Amino acid sequence: MVRAAVLRGVGKPVEVSNITLREVGPSDVRVAIAASGVCGTDLSVRDGGMPSMLPCTLGHEGAGTVLEVGPSVSHVAPGDHVVLTWNVACRTCEHCVRGETYLCPTGLGYAWDAAYASDGDEPVWQSLGAGTLAEQTVVPAAAAIPVNDGLPLDLAALLGCGVTTGVGAAIRTAAIRPGETVLVVGCGGVGLAAIQGARLAGAAHIIAADRVPGQLAAAKRCGATDTVDTSATDLAAAVRDMTGGRGVDHALEVVGRSETINAAYAATRRGGVVTIVGAGRFDDLVSFPALSLMADAKSIRGSVYGATDAARDLPVLAALAAGGQLDLEALVTRRISLDEVESAFAAMAAGDGARSVVTIPSP
Repeated sequence: MVRAAVLRGVGKPVEVSNITLREVGPSDVRVAIAASGVCGTDLSVRDGGMPSMLPCTLGHEGAGTVLEVGPSVSHVAPGDHVVLTWNVACRTCEHCVRGETYLCPTGLGYAWDAAYASDGDEPVWQSLGAGTLAEQTVVPAAAAIPVNDGLPLDLAALLGCGVTTGVGAAIRTAAIRPGETVLVVGCGGVGLAAIQGARLAGAAHIIAADRVPGQLAAAKRCGATDTVDTSATDLAAAVRDMTGGRGVDHALEVVGRSETINAAYAATRRGGVVTIVGAGRFDDLVSFPALSLMADAKSIRGSVYGATDAARDLPVLAALAAGGQLDLEALVTRRISLDEVESAFAAMAAGDGARSVVTIPSP
């Protein structure tokens, strides 16, 4: 049995419970979790904004050490350090063969309905397919991406979702080009990663916007050239003042709310691109003037997992982090224990900090 953070009802606090993992199948791996980030999607699952089978373990942004592999597994072995991805692509469907592994219906289906453990006679589902807020987890081998042992696992964990989503949104989904102007709305963990992605892409002007002043200081450390405190300033007006009245080439919205999506759209120049990164609610509807959509020729696009192919991109991001070009430590606000997950949710709801990282001692 292993300890895990289990959600038993929407809106209820998580409980740290002893659960029994399923057996390792022919194409599975069992991983001892060393660290797991607490992501905004975990909070959305807990509060009902994003559906999940219940009860479920939370966590999908983790790293650890392989303990056991099935007989069909050859790319990792016991003792290897791995980052876990929730996006397990089949590699054969229409989306996968087009290079859109992040839209693979098999992978998305696994993320939403993978039962992997039990609590007595009750099945425990695996929210987003990874279950990283636990001492151990069992996942398909394709979910375990090997990384260099030189990258600390408490930092490598962030590559499982937040960093990959943010950096990928800037570099792959938005495809920011050198010299362009960029606005990032929302400076939590994913937003700070998006700022670093814009910096890596060569953006000349990176404007960070948030309602919490402390987050704007973190944004500056990650590469923002200017900041906007949206608790006191109209975002679109401030951005136009900073860009000679034209607006930005790219706006990345990393909050997932209709009001901030509309503000990002208003702050983008004619012909510019608005990329929606934040995970919103199904019942939060966004509207735009129909004439503006035609006359301003702006593009609005969604970004799933930063358009990432985990097998291809996670080792690259790990190398950038190991080489100092990607600052993962700047994204860590606090390190906590498995029993303190609810405190991470409280900080997240208050907009306090970037990432809480749960560290799990070796047995």
